[in-house]
Amino acid sequence: MPADQILVIFGASGDLTGRKLIPALYALRQRDLLPENFAVLGTGRTEMSDDEFRKKMDKKGEGYDREFIKMLHYISMDPQNPENYYQLRERLRQLDHDFKVKGNYIFYLATPPLLYDTVAEGLAAAGLNHSEFNGGLKKLIIEKPFGYDLASAQALNVKLRQYFDESQLYRIDHYLGKETAQNILVFRFANGIFEPLWNRNYIDHIQVTSSESIGVENRGGYYDTAGALRDMVQNHLLQLVALAAMEPPAGFDADSIRNETVKVFQSIKPLSPADIRRNVIRGQYIGSKIKGETIKAYREEKAVAPDSRTETFVALKFFIDNWRWGGIPFFIRTGKRLPTRVTEIVVRFKNTPHRLFRSIFDEEAGTNQLIIRIQPDEGILLRFSLKQPGSGYQVKNASLDFHYSSLSDGKLPEAYERLIYDCMMGDSTLYTRGDALEACWKFIDPLLDAWKKDDTIKVYGYPSGTWGPEEADALLHSNGQTWRYPCKNLTDDENYCEL
Repeated sequence: MPADQILVIFGASGDLTGRKLIPALYALRQRDLLPENFAVLGTGRTEMSDDEFRKKMDKKGEGYDREFIKMLHYISMDPQNPENYYQLRERLRQLDHDFKVKGNYIFYLATPPLLYDTVAEGLAAAGLNHSEFNGGLKKLIIEKPFGYDLASAQALNVKLRQYFDESQLYRIDHYLGKETAQNILVFRFANGIFEPLWNRNYIDHIQVTSSESIGVENRGGYYDTAGALRDMVQNHLLQLVALAAMEPPAGFDADSIRNETVKVFQSIKPLSPADIRRNVIRGQYIGSKIKGETIKAYREEKAVAPDSRTETFVALKFFIDNWRWGGIPFFIRTGKRLPTRVTEIVVRFKNTPHRLFRSIFDEEAGTNQLIIRIQPDEGILLRFSLKQPGSGYQVKNASLDFHYSSLSDGKLPEAYERLIYDCMMGDSTLYTRGDALEACWKFIDPLLDAWKKDDTIKVYGYPSGTWGPEEADALLHSNGQTWRYPCKNLTDDENYCEL
């Protein structure tokens, strides 16, 4: 059970609080994982009373119980007004007395990134960043994006560390809160079957795919300044690569695990200008018809520039220069308006040295793959070859699959449930450390710089509902392989994809 504490949410009148944070807290309450004495204090520019805030949070009729609703409180404040932080201080003093939380506060920044350093500075000016106010621990959770490039990320880290120690900073990446992402560590390091094979001697390559069937929706203004590389690769997907590629940690604690992920990021071979042209493909969805529905092109979306070169798809090939992975390519692809919503890691093992049955394989037989599905239908699939019943030696692919839902009768916890609970417990294992963040930006920055300076680097169009530009296939063809295309037989709901 976490210590008694107050969660202060900056930007609480925004979408994230009602859609993710409050439901996550209620789920923790239903699992008896909230502290005995606990309160939420939402802040925002919108004028609201406590009761109005409570009604807003339960406007979808979630059925929150009365005791939980009474935990929700609100104070109107402008985060850019230094005086308002002293009003926040007094409200916290009052709630601290009422709920007896002994000065343990988590400050959650669900605000635009431009306000991150402003809020941190305001909290520090009011003395809310250390234990001198009411005793207890003070923590700061920061939503992505963590900077726009390496320089801005470094500047943000410097600014935050002026007011908070690194041990107080929790940079949230909700992909790391997903149950299957966490299970990668257990799967690799708790089983003697796979770890001896988890290296350059037995693995041909590793793919990471994260696709979405939706477009940019109402986020065109933000997305047109970000793009797929910043929005997905720099944070979520490189974090998944680190879990798949890291060395065994010395212990199962936050520092040991995060030390190993940082080593992975530091070992990624920088892409040269020639590599960027050859091994990085960017694309942008164009209009098409899907199931009779006309889908707009990206450049026709609201708040998107009509001549935009922002990528809604990116695929890249790179290498990790260390003893375990030397010479083994890693492939990442992500995009919007693809056929389905799915995130998975594919470990493709090398072929047998002598393929006895090559003449009687079907198209895909003989391909040994381990598929780790992050979302949806979370689980693991192992593909291998077996003889088809009957005369002769017709070889077919068979599969062993496991679904994480089978481990529990209940639903898998949402990412925000795990991450908020971990922060309450002071466990930063699944949060991004500052040096890891900067190491990822060091790899990504040259790509962004090349795209900005060289207009001859193409942005390939791809029809909505397809798997991106055909040029992305060439990344694996050069390696004698192909992408795994999940969910070939989609159900009517393209957002659900069976493992």
